[in-house]
Amino acid sequence: MKQTTNTSPHRLPYLLACVLAAISYPSVAIGQVRVDSSGARSAATHDRDGAHDFDFEFGTWRTQLRVLAEPLTGSTRWLEYNGTSMVRPVLDGRANLVELSVEGPAGRIEGLSLRLYDPEARQWSLNFSNIRTGQLSPPVTGAFRNGRAEFYGQERIDGRTIFVRFVISDITPTSARFEQAFSDDGGNSWEVNWIAVDTRIDG
Repeated sequence: MKQTTNTSPHRLPYLLACVLAAISYPSVAIGQVRVDSSGARSAATHDRDGAHDFDFEFGTWRTQLRVLAEPLTGSTRWLEYNGTSMVRPVLDGRANLVELSVEGPAGRIEGLSLRLYDPEARQWSLNFSNIRTGQLSPPVTGAFRNGRAEFYGQERIDGRTIFVRFVISDITPTSARFEQAFSDDGGNSWEVNWIAVDTRIDG
């Protein structure tokens, strides 16, 4: 089937098995910073174990997807897709797989997302593959905090290295929102290019 866009989530996100990486950028804050009693700033250690942060998503979901057709070009043309996402645990729950299948007037998108948990860093990496290319996109890495997840990474678009941000928010037992954005100015501004709203189908 024809697909007209190369934008992918994680990229979900999004929604992939590359490398596990904890990525830090000077203008994109990924880790929190904490100040000790002497006033010195140090990288925060995450006390909570996030190995089950994606458990809420296991099952089958109805996916409504909007994709910006030409990201980072000034275009405002969005493509609409509808279909399903199926999420299942693997490796005894230490990882999970997402199978995305959506279609619309612009064609069909079929993708696979592998999420891997790093117990030492207490972070997830999200790795995406589109069946059209058969290749893995660079992972985005991050964690859940206060019911919201943010993941960051890098990618090359038209020969340029850009930042990628993937956010999971509005999480309830029956719905969730997935949003991907690109930045070509070091994280000073972000352009959203992928918005998926999932509604649970199964019980």
